[in-house]
Amino acid sequence: MAKVIIYPINSLILSDLVERFGHKPLAMMEKIKEKVNTVGVDSPPLNITAVEPKMGLKYAAVEVPAGVRGRMAIVGPMIDEAEAAIIVNEASMAFGCMGCARTNELTKYLIRQKNIPILEAEYPRSEEEGQEFVYKIAEFLRSLSTEERT
Repeated sequence: MAKVIIYPINSLILSDLVERFGHKPLAMMEKIKEKVNTVGVDSPPLNITAVEPKMGLKYAAVEVPAGVRGRMAIVGPMIDEAEAAIIVNEASMAFGCMGCARTNELTKYLIRQKNIPILEAEYPRSEEEGQEFVYKIAEFLRSLSTEERT
């Protein structure tokens, strides 16, 4: 089982596909759930401690807007943990919007810098493209299972 980071980082569709093929999706939803359910985080809707902004500095300089550093405090450790990645380019907002263009660019950049298997696919615009999209992802995820056995 590989730990697969998905981009857009909050795509339920990608997360579900990764899980169906027996891998662990590294996605924003699970990390946010951990934060919301953690005892000691007493500031909803912020759900952060004083540590998170400092963690974000590992991934983004102090001059970068605080929102980018805050997001990277969550996304960065997932990138570090990733053993493979799926990046969907030009995804529609409903597919998994993260809401911050600079965070999105930094996330993709850091993923591409890792020495891990990466599938980059274009967001499908037709039913035929959608079928090909899912097929490519399935083949990629199957190949990860094969790599683990060798």
